[in-house]
Amino acid sequence: MALIELRDVTKSYKRDAIDIPVLDRVTITVDAGDFMGLMGPSGSGKSTLLNLLAGIDRPTRGSIKIGDTEISSLSERALAAWRARHIGFIFQLYNLIPVLTAFENVELPLLLTNLSKAQRRDHVMTALGIVGLAERDRHYPRQLSGGQEQRVAIARAIVTDPTLLLADEPTGDLDAKSAGEVLTLLQRLNEEFKKTIVMVTHDPHAAERASHLLHLEKGTLVEQVVQRQGA
Repeated sequence: MALIELRDVTKSYKRDAIDIPVLDRVTITVDAGDFMGLMGPSGSGKSTLLNLLAGIDRPTRGSIKIGDTEISSLSERALAAWRARHIGFIFQLYNLIPVLTAFENVELPLLLTNLSKAQRRDHVMTALGIVGLAERDRHYPRQLSGGQEQRVAIARAIVTDPTLLLADEPTGDLDAKSAGEVLTLLQRLNEEFKKTIVMVTHDPHAAERASHLLHLEKGTLVEQVVQRQGA
C-alpha cells in the first residue's frame, strides 16, 4: 500500500526575476514499510525533495500525498501540526541542544503533546532503549561520541512514533564504525518496527542498506533500482 505519492512535483526558487529549477516533474510512489535510498550529485535536488516530504517546503507545482493527506494543500498551521505527528527527521549534524541531556533532547517533541510527565518519561526511555542508550539518558551531547549523538537524534526522531522517518545524510559526519552502527539501527527500525524510511545519502555503503534506490540528476528522476533481495 502506497504511503507516499508524489505526482509531477516541480520546485523552483526565485532569484531576482529568474526562476531557478530544482526539481522537474518528479513522480514517486513509496509503499508503507519501504526503506528508500535517494542518491545523486550535490545540487541534484535530494535535500529539497526531503524537505517537501517533511512539509518544510512546498512544491511550485504538483501534489504530495502522504497517507490520506494531501500535504501540499494544507495551511501553515495545519502543516505544522501534521508534521509534529507524522514526521521524524534525522539530520547529518545531529542538531542536539548542547545544554540539554540526552533524555531532555529526546523529550523535546513530546512537549508539544498532551502526554503527562510520566508518559513522556516512558516514551523517552523506550526510544533511548531502542537505540541502545538508555544508560546514557543523563549525559550531555559533549559527553557522547558522534555515533552516540546520532543515535540520540534517532531516538528523538522516533519518540513520537511517526508515520515516516526522513534521514538527510545520517552518516555523513561519522567514522565507518559509527556509520555502520547507525545504518544497522535504521535497518532494524525498518524491518523490526516497520518504519517507512526515506534516506538521502552520497555513500554507496549506506545506500546498500535501503530496499529501493532512486537516483536524482539535475532535479529529474533518472533511475529507479530495486535493491535488496526480496524487498
